[in-house]
Amino acid sequence: MAQPPLRPQDAVMLIPSLEPDERLPAYVRRLLDKGFQHVVIVDDGSSAAYQPIFAELDAMDGVSVTHHELNRGKGCALKTGYAYIQAHFPAASGVITADADGQHTVEDCWHLAEVLTEGKRALYLGSRNFNLDHVPPKSRHGNKITSAVFRLLYGVYLPDTQTGLRAFHMADLPFMLDVPGERFEYEMQVLIACARAKLPMIPIEIETVYENENAGTHFHPIRDSYRIYKVILGNFFLYAGSSIICFLVDNGVADLLRFALLPLLGLRGDTAIQVSGYLARLVSSPLNFVLNRNFVFKFKQDTGKTALKYALLCIVTITLSNLGVSLLDHRRVFIGGLAFLPKILMDTLLYLVNYRIQNKWIFTKSAENQEG
Repeated sequence: MAQPPLRPQDAVMLIPSLEPDERLPAYVRRLLDKGFQHVVIVDDGSSAAYQPIFAELDAMDGVSVTHHELNRGKGCALKTGYAYIQAHFPAASGVITADADGQHTVEDCWHLAEVLTEGKRALYLGSRNFNLDHVPPKSRHGNKITSAVFRLLYGVYLPDTQTGLRAFHMADLPFMLDVPGERFEYEMQVLIACARAKLPMIPIEIETVYENENAGTHFHPIRDSYRIYKVILGNFFLYAGSSIICFLVDNGVADLLRFALLPLLGLRGDTAIQVSGYLARLVSSPLNFVLNRNFVFKFKQDTGKTALKYALLCIVTITLSNLGVSLLDHRRVFIGGLAFLPKILMDTLLYLVNYRIQNKWIFTKSAENQEG
C-alpha cells in the first residue's frame, strides 16, 4: 500500500530552552499559526521563576513540555526531545530543531518542513550569512574559522557550523540519539558523525537574525568554544599520538635495516631505502591499524573489509613514501647529516592526507547501518 505524501505540518518542532522570556510563547504561537501541529519544548533545568512560562506553553494545543530537574546541557535537552518524539510521534515526517531565542524565523522553519517532504535523507542546516554588517564580529570570525578547520579535517564545507536550526527525517532519529555529547559540543559531534557516516549535510540559506548582538544566548564563549574545538580536534590529536608511536617504530626499524642489516646482505643506496621502507611498514602498519581502529576512530564493524581497505592505503602510502624519500635523498634534503629527515618530510605530508582518507573512507559507516 502506497504511503501518503509527506506534508510540512507532519514535521515536529523541537525547542530546547533554558530560562526563556515571554518571546518564547509568542514564537510558539506563530509556529502553530503557520501550520505546525506538534511543538515539543524541553525545559533544561530552568528555575522556579520561569515555570509560569512553561505552564503557559503546556496549556497550548499542540505543544508538549518536558522538564529536566537540573540543567544538563543543550545536547541532553535535544536527546530528551528526540526520545519524546520517537515515543509519541513515530509517524512524523521528521524533526526540526530551533533555538528558544527566536533568531530562527517561522518562515525558515516552515521552509525546512517543506524540504523534508522531498523525502531525501540528509541533515539540513539553516545557514546564516556572516558577511552582513549586523553580525557580531565574534560570531562572524568564530564561525568562519570553525568552518575552515572542519573542512580541513573532515572534507566538508559548511558555511554555518553553529546553527541551531536543523532538520532531518525520522529514519535518522536513532542515529542522532546515538551521537555522543551533552552540551553545546553535541551539535558539532553531530556534524562529525554525519561526515563520517556519509549522511549528506545540506545548507539551506536562512534569514540572519541577531538581537542585541545575541545577548540572550546561553553560549559561554570560552568554556563552550573549548568544548567544541576539543570535539573537532579530538580525533586528530588521538590520530597524531597513534602516528607518533608508529613513526618511532617505523623509523627505528627502517634505520636498523638500512644502515645495519641490509648492508650485510650487500644492499645499499636506493635498493636499501626501498627494501627497508617496505619491511618497516610491515611492522608499523598493523600496529597503526589496531590503534586507529580501536582508539582513534573507535570503529567496531566490518573488520575484514576495513582491513583490506587499510592494506590498500598502506601499499599506496609505502610506495609514495619510498619514492619521495629517494627523490629528496638524491637532492640532499637533510641537515647536519640527518639522513632520516627526507623520510620525516614525506611521511608528514602523507600523514595529513591519510587522516582524511581514513576518516572518510576506511573507518566510516553509513547512517542506515547505525540505526538501532
